[in-house]
Amino acid sequence: MTYLVTGGAGFIGSHVVDALLARGEQVVAFDNFNDYYTPDRKRRHLMTAHTNPNFTLVTGDIRDADALAHVFATHKPTHVAHLAAMAGPRYSVQHPLLYEEVNVRGTMHILDLAHRYAVKGLIIASTSSVYGALPTPWDESQTADRPLSPYAATKRAAEILAYTYHYQYGVPTRVLRFFTVYGPRGRPDMTPSLFVDKMRQGAPITLFNGGVGVYRDWTYVSDIVAGVLAALTCDLPFEVFNLGNSDPVELIEFVRVLEQITGLNAHIESQPLPAADPPRTFARIDRAQTLLGFQPQTPLARGLAHYWEWYRREYGC
Repeated sequence: MTYLVTGGAGFIGSHVVDALLARGEQVVAFDNFNDYYTPDRKRRHLMTAHTNPNFTLVTGDIRDADALAHVFATHKPTHVAHLAAMAGPRYSVQHPLLYEEVNVRGTMHILDLAHRYAVKGLIIASTSSVYGALPTPWDESQTADRPLSPYAATKRAAEILAYTYHYQYGVPTRVLRFFTVYGPRGRPDMTPSLFVDKMRQGAPITLFNGGVGVYRDWTYVSDIVAGVLAALTCDLPFEVFNLGNSDPVELIEFVRVLEQITGLNAHIESQPLPAADPPRTFARIDRAQTLLGFQPQTPLARGLAHYWEWYRREYGC
């Protein structure tokens, strides 16, 4: 079997690539190495993968239907982990059309090729942001039809298209809603990196509402990867899963744990919560536990310790 991982040089994608290679699978990573953050950093994510003879890297953009078609025709993937996307609610507010091009049209290309090449399993990476401001805890039966950002709206659109392709063409698809993923290789625009960077500089960090009353369901990347691999190979025609830790942590508590682990002090600057951000994320994961055997293994303190170890190696500090 051959696994195609779109966004394979990214944060989650590169971890999925490594996990599949560790199982002895043939893996093709597809990534455009855009400048949302430095491409050299993404290339470092794949250093270990490049030493494995079962690994192939293809540079291309999911908006390029011909480039994707060439990958499918050449490598004939049996399974596809579609993780490529424009990420981040706040950035999407300034660039909504870019998010539509990548997250909707790009996903359409993947769905169409998955149909044409009769893949055995397809996962579509989605986000907890699709729930908007619905009451928590969030479960997959809730109607997620009021997203708060273009990012969330485009991800929800991709989910709906995925169902249509399953219904019309029988594409075996699992939609995965990720909850606040963190860990080694995390993007520089994500909260752990933003906070540690500022703490090292002695600069103030922005905490929405001073970190009080704002909760996030932090989920360590290896737990997410376990869910991705289970969803890729399960025998379900179509399903939507929350993948989260199911244990929301108040933002101020997150900062205190980070201070303890790094030995750095956080100077807090309070600002109002942006309109694109919900006050709480909280995953119900009963469905993933029952159908995928998904069970988060990493408490926040341990996950942040692993992240700090990686950060110190990455930045030589």
